[in-house]
Amino acid sequence: MILFSPAKINIGLLITRRRDDGYHDLQSVMHPVGLYDLIEIMETEDSDRGITFTDSGIPSGASRENNLCMRACELYGNMNPLPPLRLHLHKQIPVGAGLGGGSSDASATLKGINMLVGRPLPEHKLEELAASVGSDCPFFLRAGTMMVEGRGERLTPLSLRLEHLYLVLLNPGIHVSTAAAYREIQPAAPEAHLGTLIREPIEKWRNLIVNDFEVPLFKRHPLLKELKQGLYQAGALYASMSGSGSSVYGFFRKPPSLPDALDHFAIWKGGAGCALTPV
Repeated sequence: MILFSPAKINIGLLITRRRDDGYHDLQSVMHPVGLYDLIEIMETEDSDRGITFTDSGIPSGASRENNLCMRACELYGNMNPLPPLRLHLHKQIPVGAGLGGGSSDASATLKGINMLVGRPLPEHKLEELAASVGSDCPFFLRAGTMMVEGRGERLTPLSLRLEHLYLVLLNPGIHVSTAAAYREIQPAAPEAHLGTLIREPIEKWRNLIVNDFEVPLFKRHPLLKELKQGLYQAGALYASMSGSGSSVYGFFRKPPSLPDALDHFAIWKGGAGCALTPV
């Protein structure tokens, strides 16, 4: 079985409250895009080895024990017995880039192994497991654009029509620690709910929809601000940093002609319509 786990972008990201459990409440619109990691999951006959994990492509930097795919398998196996498995992850989504690659891989793994077992878990149990792996994981169990609230577990489908637009995704190779980025944020209740702002025409988003991580991250890494400004100069209708960085994206009416200095950082270009999560 081969699964495709998509990257996501955040259209707006508001940190509204620091919770007593150490997490943060947020508002964000998450949208899956057509940049994928690939995961192969196979049953094996080697019952002594349990789960075998290998990877290729972009180095994840995580040990076998810290890899979110293995974490997903471990938590799943605590609830539902797993057969001996071999997992191979081929990474194409940059790590520490605000694109949710690790969370997407974990959720795809949960869906894949759930299809292999004799008695699959119901959807609500799978979502509970996903939430325990990571805050972004429940989103990747769904297919579509979502309004995300709470610490990431409250999902509301959005009918956001972006298929007529063109998306450019840039990544400068700056690894951003999400935990460190959160320490620089001062949570605040927004004046307007993001779910209301996102209904405005995309031409108005530039002055309405913000990512709270941009202010501290742009100070620490001026290149990120330059990339966002460069996308606007190239004709973007809306440009933003995704997640806690360091990827930056822009929506365009048509494929833009980017200057070489900007195009150098492009990691994906294509239609902005919702990338589903094929299995």
